[in-house]
Amino acid sequence: MAKRLFLLTLLFFIACSNPRDYSSIKVLEVIDGDTVKLSSGRLLRYIGLDTPEVRVKKNGKFEYAPQPFSLEATEYNRKLVEGKSIRVEFDVVKKDKYGRLLGYCFVGDVFVNAELIKQGYATVYTWPPNVKYVDTFVALGKQARVNKKGLWYDFKTIGHSQAHLHINKVKAVRGEVVNTHKSKKCVYLNFGKNWRTDFTVVIFNDALTSFAKKGIDPVVFYKNKKVEVVGRIKEYNGPEIIVNSPSQIEVIE
Repeated sequence: MAKRLFLLTLLFFIACSNPRDYSSIKVLEVIDGDTVKLSSGRLLRYIGLDTPEVRVKKNGKFEYAPQPFSLEATEYNRKLVEGKSIRVEFDVVKKDKYGRLLGYCFVGDVFVNAELIKQGYATVYTWPPNVKYVDTFVALGKQARVNKKGLWYDFKTIGHSQAHLHINKVKAVRGEVVNTHKSKKCVYLNFGKNWRTDFTVVIFNDALTSFAKKGIDPVVFYKNKKVEVVGRIKEYNGPEIIVNSPSQIEVIE
């Protein structure tokens, strides 16, 4: 009897600490601009956006090294959700490779994911198949950019040869795609002859469906064209921008 009571108590504790129903759950802590810790103990990563990192991984460990505008994004997220009950809406994929929940966050009538993009605290970062609100996010992102909201306040277009000077910053990079290549994992759009050092656009295979819906084969469509690509510049074999949607690349000639 005592053993049965113990098992029932354990199951009850597990059910309470890891609820399946996320229609109302409290935010215990804001980790950064796009991630929070829930009362269930799980981390929730907002879908469809990306904010600058507060902690950067170096030598296998995370160090406190705030990227530009990361603290402002974190504080705005805290203002919206910390200590409040939220509703989490899921898409096709519910967890990422780190075990974090992936969801859309609502506080009352406020759509937190959309609000962060609208106010310029986040850039649009879609990852198929979680694209339920992608059109809304793209429209709000363009609106924030035009109005110079948040991280867009000093937004400038730069040439591809200057990209290495703006690592971890959101920029529009302009240049000619001189070569393209498709590997097993992704498509590369190269803006110089040396892919190890020159600026590159990377489109992972999961994102190719969004291009196919627009009738675009990136390997063929962008080659030898002058384009402008918007996103966060990262460092990996030279400067690069990871693109997940055709809305990030505009052919200008």
